[in-house]
Amino acid sequence: MALDLITLRDPRAAAAEAYRTLRTNIQFSSIERKLHTILVTSSVPDEDKSIALANLAVTFAQAEQRVIVLDCDLRRPSLHSLFGVSNDRGLSQAMSQNSDLPILKTEVDGLQLLPAGATPPSPADLLSSKRFDSVLRDLKQHADIVLIDAPPVLAASDAALLATKVDGVVLVTRAGKTRRDSAREAVALLQRVNAHLVGVVLTNAKLERERYARY
Repeated sequence: MALDLITLRDPRAAAAEAYRTLRTNIQFSSIERKLHTILVTSSVPDEDKSIALANLAVTFAQAEQRVIVLDCDLRRPSLHSLFGVSNDRGLSQAMSQNSDLPILKTEVDGLQLLPAGATPPSPADLLSSKRFDSVLRDLKQHADIVLIDAPPVLAASDAALLATKVDGVVLVTRAGKTRRDSAREAVALLQRVNAHLVGVVLTNAKLERERYARY
C-alpha cells in the first residue's frame, strides 16, 4: 500500500479522521437522494484527487460498505499504484474486447478496484459509449458505493461527460495549488452539464488552522 493512504497507515491521524468526516457528510447528504455512484475530480492536474478518492474509499470500506473503485482517468491512471495492484488489464481492454471486467481485490476488506488499463485512442468516446453505461450498471449491482476517478475538469472533456452519468460529484482542490479562477471555471462547467455537485474537498491545508477536508 502506498504511503499516501493515511487512512490505513495512521488511522488515528487528523487527516484520517477528516476523511471519515467527509464520508459521514456524504452519507448524510444522500438522505433524500441516494448517492450510489460518486465521481471524484479536480479542476487541474496535481490536486491530489486520486489520493483523496483512495482514502475516502478506504473509510467507506472500514464502515463495512461494499466499495468498488473505478479508475476512469484513462490518460493518467494512478489508483492501481496506490492500492498496489496490476494495471495490465483494466476497463479499456474489457470494453474493447467485450470481455469480463477485471475487478481486483485489494488488501482492504470490502474494497475492490477496476483499474484503467491501457490508454485507448479516444478515452472520451469509450466513456460515452453504451458499453460503459452497461459497465456502470453492473458495478452498481455488486457494490454499496462506486467511486469513480476522473481526469481534471479543465484538462479533458471526460469529467464533464462522466458527471452526467453519476449520482454525485466531489471536486478536489489543493491548498497553495488551486487557483480560484480555475475552481470557479470547473464548477461552472459542471453546472452547465447539470452535474449534482455534492461538495468540495480541500487537501494539503494546515491542520492547525483548518480542516484537511472541508465539505
